[in-house]
Amino acid sequence: MFQWSKTNDALGTVNRGNPAESGLCTLCKADCAGKCETWLSSLRGRDVLYPRDFGSITSGSENTLSMGACYSAVRIQGYHYGAHGESTKSSKGDVLFTDVNLETSFGKKHKIVCRYPFITGALGSTAIAAKYWESFASGSALCGIPIVIGENVVGIDRKAEIANGKIKNAPEMNRRIETYLRYYEGQGAILVQLNVEDARNGVAEYVIDKFGDKVAIELKWGQGAKNIGGEITVRDIEYAAFLKNRGYLLDPDPTGAAAQEAAKSGKEQHFARHSRLGYTNLDSYEEVRKDFLAHVKKLRKLGYKNITLKTGAYGMEGLAAAMRLATEADLDLLSIDGAGGGTGMSPWGMMEDWGVPSLQLHAKAYEYAAILATRGIKPTDMSFGGGFAKSSTIFKGLAMGAPFTKLVIMGRAMMIPGFLGSNIEGVLKPANKAKACGNWTELPKSVSQYGETPESIFTGYYSLKEKVGNKAIHDIPYGAIAMWTLTDKLAAGLQQFMAGCRRFNISEIRRDDIAAGNYELAKEAGLQHICEARDDIAKAILNA
Repeated sequence: MFQWSKTNDALGTVNRGNPAESGLCTLCKADCAGKCETWLSSLRGRDVLYPRDFGSITSGSENTLSMGACYSAVRIQGYHYGAHGESTKSSKGDVLFTDVNLETSFGKKHKIVCRYPFITGALGSTAIAAKYWESFASGSALCGIPIVIGENVVGIDRKAEIANGKIKNAPEMNRRIETYLRYYEGQGAILVQLNVEDARNGVAEYVIDKFGDKVAIELKWGQGAKNIGGEITVRDIEYAAFLKNRGYLLDPDPTGAAAQEAAKSGKEQHFARHSRLGYTNLDSYEEVRKDFLAHVKKLRKLGYKNITLKTGAYGMEGLAAAMRLATEADLDLLSIDGAGGGTGMSPWGMMEDWGVPSLQLHAKAYEYAAILATRGIKPTDMSFGGGFAKSSTIFKGLAMGAPFTKLVIMGRAMMIPGFLGSNIEGVLKPANKAKACGNWTELPKSVSQYGETPESIFTGYYSLKEKVGNKAIHDIPYGAIAMWTLTDKLAAGLQQFMAGCRRFNISEIRRDDIAAGNYELAKEAGLQHICEARDDIAKAILNA
C-alpha cells in the first residue's frame, strides 16, 4: 500500500502520524508539538516556502508524476512571457510576484468580497470547534476570509432557550457570530449552516432577527467525511438525555434501562449523537427540487441576501442536482466537498471508503458547469474542499474548476494554527491558559528554538500589529496570530504560482494552467498530459 512520506528534509518538517495527500496527519491532535508543514508555517510563515539552511545546502524535489489520479500528480504550468490581468508596472517589465492580486468575490446579486480565495470548513457542534472558536473566528476575520458556523450549534447548547420551534436565546451562536464581527472589516463573511434539526429549531429565523444581513445562511446537503448526518460523542449521560429531549437521536438510548444501569455501576459510556438524514421522505429529483426551491424561497422572505449550499461526495446524480438547483435558486455559492475530509467525528470506515475522491469530484463539477454554461445558464460560483493545505494544491483546485471556482475550502488546515497558537498562549500567558484551551505546560523545543515571546515566535506578528495597532495586538488570541501567519504564507506561495503562470488576478486563472503528470490522471480529470499541453504551439514554432 502506498504511503505519503512523513518527512520533508528540505523544509525540515515531519508528521507525527500517518500523513494524507494534503500533508496533514490523518489524526491531527490539538496538543501536537510539531511539526508538519502546516504546523511550522503557522509559526514561521513565508520562511517555510523555501528550503532550510540557506547558504549551506542544495536541494531537489521528489518526483510525483506516477501517483495516479490525485492532486499530487497535477502539474502547474509556467509561461516565459505574457501577462493576464497585469498590474500597471507590466509595461516597464519590472513586475514582481507580490503584484498578484488575490482578492476574489462570489455571489449573484450581492457579492461577497474576500481578501484571499480561502474559506474555512464548517466548524459546528464538535467540542474542538467551540473551544478554539476565539482563534478561528478572530483569525478568519482579520485575514478577510469567510468562516462557516457548522450545524447543530444551537441544538446542543445547554443554555439555549427553545420552545415550540422558536429560539428565544442562543448564547453560543451569539458568541460565535459576535467574535467574528468584532474584527470584520468588509472582506469575508460569516455563514451559518442549516441542517434538518437547525431548520426545526428555527435557527434561520433567530439569526436573521438578531443579526440581520450581517450573516449568510448555508444549506447543508452533506460533507466529504460521511454520508450520514452530523455526529458528536457524549460521555455525560445526563447531557445525552438532554440532547435526546432536544429531539436528537442518541445511540445507545441514554434513557434506556441498559444505559441507566451502566451509569449506576459507574461504567464510562459513550453516546453518539446523530443528526437526521434529509429528504428521506422524497423519492425523485422533482420532489427534491420542489422542496428545495420552497425552502430557499422561505429564507429569502426572512430577509437573507446571501444563501449558499454545501454538498458532499455524492455520486454524479447528486452533484448534478446540487449544481442545477443552486443555479436555479440563484444561490451565491456551491461548496463541493470531496471524500476523505472532515474536522470532527465521523465513522472511520466511511472516511476511508465512501464517496467520490476530491479530484474526481472536482473534475466532474467543472465538466457539469461547462455544460450549463454552454447552454447559456450561468453556473453558481463554486468552492472546492477535500485536502487543501498548501499553496500548490490551492492553485490546482482553483484551476481545476476555473473559471467557475472562486474559493477553496480548508478545514483542518485552518484549525492547526488555532491549536498551536492557543498552546503557546497558555504557556506565555498562564492566566489565559484555561480560556485559550492551552495544552502545554512549557514550550517544546520545536517552538522555543525561535524564542519565548510572540514577537519572536510568529513571523507574522509585526505585520498584524501594523494592521491593528500597538494596543489591539495584545488582545488578539495567539491562535489568530498563527492563522494570520499561515494565511500570509499560503497567499505568498499562491502569488508565486500565479505569477509563474502570468495570472495577476484570481479571475484570470484558467484550467489549462494545470496539466496531468500521467495518463491515468489525464483521463480521469479531462486534462492534457504535461508533454502534450501546448505541443501544437511548440511544433508551430519549430515548423515556422
